Amino acid sequence: MLKFELYNDKADEWRWRLRHRNGNIMADSGEGYVRKTDARNAIETVRDHAGDADVEEI
Repeated sequence: MLKFELYNDKADEWRWRLRHRNGNIMADSGEGYVRKTDARNAIETVRDHAGDADVEEI
């Protein structure tokens, strides 16, 4: 089971991470958000679009 964790960091910014049931972090926001709402919106964007993402070998 995967879960998104929404948290406030040391800089008082909101971030998210996607954690696997084994505890490993699979993805994170990569940036902090001033507003909690913006971090929640980013989570929804990932939920809506990640399943359609292509894999590009670089």
